[in-house]
Amino acid sequence: MKVVVIGTGYVGLVTGTCLAESGNQISCVDTDARKIEMLKKGIVPIYEPGLKEYLDRNVAQGRLSFTTDLYSVIDEAEVLMIAVGTPPGEDGSADLSHVLGVAESIGKRIKDYKIVVNKSTVPVGSADLVRDTIQKYAKVDFDVVSNPEFLKEGDAVNDFMKPDRIVIGADSERAAEVMKRLYAPFHRLGHRVITMDVRSAEMTKYAANAMLATKITFMNEIANLCEACGADVNQVRYGIGSDKRIGQQFLYAGIGYGGSCFPKDVTALIKIAHQYEHDLKILEAVDEVNTRQRLRLADKTVTYFGEDLSGLKLAVWGLSFKPKTDDMREAPSIYTIEALHERGAKLHAYDPQAMENARPILGDKAHFHEDYYSPLKDADALLICTEWQEFREPDFARIKSTMKRPVIFDGRNLFEPEQMKELGFEYFCIGRKSA
Repeated sequence: MKVVVIGTGYVGLVTGTCLAESGNQISCVDTDARKIEMLKKGIVPIYEPGLKEYLDRNVAQGRLSFTTDLYSVIDEAEVLMIAVGTPPGEDGSADLSHVLGVAESIGKRIKDYKIVVNKSTVPVGSADLVRDTIQKYAKVDFDVVSNPEFLKEGDAVNDFMKPDRIVIGADSERAAEVMKRLYAPFHRLGHRVITMDVRSAEMTKYAANAMLATKITFMNEIANLCEACGADVNQVRYGIGSDKRIGQQFLYAGIGYGGSCFPKDVTALIKIAHQYEHDLKILEAVDEVNTRQRLRLADKTVTYFGEDLSGLKLAVWGLSFKPKTDDMREAPSIYTIEALHERGAKLHAYDPQAMENARPILGDKAHFHEDYYSPLKDADALLICTEWQEFREPDFARIKSTMKRPVIFDGRNLFEPEQMKELGFEYFCIGRKSA
């Protein structure tokens, strides 16, 4: 099948590449000429495990191409996927200007039946807006489908190739059947495809992310209570996670969620509810608690050292909002570093993948290092913001001998408090007794 994917961010690039892997002819379109030139040279502008290998293979076999000219590839395509950004506006609602701009371009060009797919995360009713925009210009039949993505950054390729479910929101049987055929290689047994009406599909995406954000936030609230009453959140996690109704995933306490989806989608869903004169009080609380939780590590540091951090050197391990990605969007590390920099601390940071993206965000608020031991030299404390695998088994003797003071504030609970005490560290974590 010939498919055009418009937008080459995380969603668009992974979607296009993985669809090509199953034998489709894919054209990826973006208005960013520099990004397209990079992709043509085999340079992947995002870090996502496994993506480059898939991309290189499909480009070499002629199934995957990149262009800035939408009109050059639109005529032969059967499916047009919109995967451009929907950033939050000033009031927190989703900005649909990029989506509707693409819809206008499609409407001005299509000459025969097309299926236009909203792959971007869009509010309920967006398919109607896309349809109305295309109809202003198009003189042919077309269908608009909602096909939300459920990709975890750091594991997006695997999520696409082996999906938990594929949601197809279509008000046309013709469009639904084409979409089922497109996704047939990814659900051989057929049980992963869920078809529904368009508005329900749009809501499903937001509801899924809001539920996961709520689960994370609930555990962070429990963690904070555990600290206050002397319980251990890790043991609590084991205790409740063994209940099949709850499950083990998204129960890890930390310093809040970040990334491109959860913060934006929770806020957007709250705004959608307000449009219908409805309050989502649980999600409003989730957003409030997460905002506070992102400063938990900074608060612990200030409690230990005092409000004035002038002259202190603080090392930071991990900048990306989660491991196995270079994405800095809404990363808790940003809020941690900014809060400590405002109090006079000198921050020295390392991240395996995200430092290039972090530099323009943090500017001179942090000094960046090429390995994770060099920031520790004469440091008054180490702060852990991201649970990268390479941080889990460090050389503790080297850390202790390198730092000015053996103090660790661990926002991801990587180590055992008793072990850290035996090694001679002052160790502060989330939802557990400090050592």
